[in-house]
Amino acid sequence: MATMESLIGLNNRIQKACTLLGDHNAADSAFNSLWEALPSIASSGKSSVLESIVGRDFLPRGFGIVTRRPLVLQLHKTVEGSQDYAEFLHLPKRRFTDFSLVRKEIQDETDRVTGKSKQISPVPIHLSIYSPNVVNLTLIDLPGLTKVAVDGQPESVVQDIEDMVRSYVDKPNSIILAISPANQDIATSDAIKLAREVDPSGDRTFGVLTKLDLMDKGTDALDVLEGRSYRLQHPWVGIVNRSQADINRNVDMIAARRKEREYFATSRDYSHLASRMGSEYLAELLSKHLESVIRARIPSITTLINKTIDELEAELDRLGRPVGIDAGAQLYTILELCRAFDKVFKEHLDGGRPGGSRIYGVFDHQLPAAMKKLPFDRYLSLQNVRKVVSQSDGYQPHLIAPEQGYRRLIEGALNYFRGPAEASVDAVHFVLKELVRKSIAETQELKRFPSLQTEIAGATNEALERFRNESRKTVIRLVEMEASYLTVDFFRKLPQEIEKIANPAATNMDQYSEAHFRRIALNVSSYIHMVADTLKNTIPKAAVHCQVKEAKHSLLNLFYTQIGKLGAKQQGMLLDEDPILMERRQQCAKQLELYKAAREEIESVSWAR
Repeated sequence: MATMESLIGLNNRIQKACTLLGDHNAADSAFNSLWEALPSIASSGKSSVLESIVGRDFLPRGFGIVTRRPLVLQLHKTVEGSQDYAEFLHLPKRRFTDFSLVRKEIQDETDRVTGKSKQISPVPIHLSIYSPNVVNLTLIDLPGLTKVAVDGQPESVVQDIEDMVRSYVDKPNSIILAISPANQDIATSDAIKLAREVDPSGDRTFGVLTKLDLMDKGTDALDVLEGRSYRLQHPWVGIVNRSQADINRNVDMIAARRKEREYFATSRDYSHLASRMGSEYLAELLSKHLESVIRARIPSITTLINKTIDELEAELDRLGRPVGIDAGAQLYTILELCRAFDKVFKEHLDGGRPGGSRIYGVFDHQLPAAMKKLPFDRYLSLQNVRKVVSQSDGYQPHLIAPEQGYRRLIEGALNYFRGPAEASVDAVHFVLKELVRKSIAETQELKRFPSLQTEIAGATNEALERFRNESRKTVIRLVEMEASYLTVDFFRKLPQEIEKIANPAATNMDQYSEAHFRRIALNVSSYIHMVADTLKNTIPKAAVHCQVKEAKHSLLNLFYTQIGKLGAKQQGMLLDEDPILMERRQQCAKQLELYKAAREEIESVSWAR
């Protein structure tokens, strides 16, 4: 099974790819957003909780709206004794070991996108932190909900922040970290209010209580922590962050964690819950839950990826564009592009590129397997043999060997071979079609001309269909030939076997006995297996001759004839491209790159057993 580290790492890599390629929780895409399908843990406000989980002081501080862009925080556990460091996705070659510089870079990167006017942006910042003091985990730090705009912000910022936060926590794959201070009424908590709206069952919400150490003397938060005042499906976790005095004295986070553990261990109110309290426990809890959610979501994410890849490739195949050149040059360009495609296609067949070996697989695996599954056991059952032989005899029972019964049984059995024969032809056809599709995609010169790609795909599909029809006729003829003239030697053996029986009279008396019909079934089965061995050799020969050889030597012959008859305007249309469509193709190609990269990432983890 894939490990927790590999699954969360997979999620992290796909999230990074989404950001690099512009898919970051955007709702305006014509295609599905991969980002939205990925499990994530979203937290709005209270950035100090994230610092407690990380064990580092690295987030911007201040008054008003400090977090103005989503921060995707990816934690990577390293070996004990290694140095802590951080890396930003937008600065891939720079490693930060001074976390005050991490804070400054978050501020600077925010200002680069939003300006210094306190505007907000949905474009996330990706930060990876590597440390032996963290668990493998991914968190998204969102702007805290606010009720008023500060100086320099439009009045709409209040609604803009709520819309942004909702866009993250609303999706069913989001895990909500609802953080509330213990010294305020839980009923008035903005975080709980929002969580209740988007997750009324509480299945996706983890409740976190802060400031337990700042509650009025004689009061406690046990009703909340023990789930009596507001029940969630997951346990509430209480944490104690650094006080402002600790921050002013630069008390490091490791010492703060130790102090937090001591607080719960010695607390009169919470000591019985100490093993389930604190920022370290919270991090482990979230990490395990995130890993289980990712594992559960992989099948649906894979389905989404494959579906979207199909949609994107279909969209790319549809797009087209113009080139203003004379008719002779247009024709030459089209023919050169066709030759380039034909070269790639032949390389696939001949083994220079992968794919051609799948045709051999049809003959070596699929055809024998299909023949093996034919229902001869049922067809040659005692009941059916008796029925066919009796019907063949008519009003006069057979005297020695029931020749008509044999013929009918064999002819009926041979009809079953039509299915595997046609299936082999179809399988070769689909392999050739797939090789054509791959060849079109891999022919670099064709990528600028989607219209010509479509024409070539259509022409090759028509040609392959013709080859398939001819191949199908041929393999059916092979089966029919076996049924048309049965091998005489097989029948000649039957009287000889009967002559060996000591008492012919007894044989005649027992011609409808169970042993008699069992012998008939055995003889027919022997004949059918002989024919099967023959067809296993002749069907591949026919398919290769009618389909593979023809595709290799004459796939585009008819297309070349048709192209030569086109006028300059029609040829130009094959090389036509609209600027709007070009831009659209670039967008599709960008998304296709993301989804294929995501599929490769998932496959790499899925096979790591």
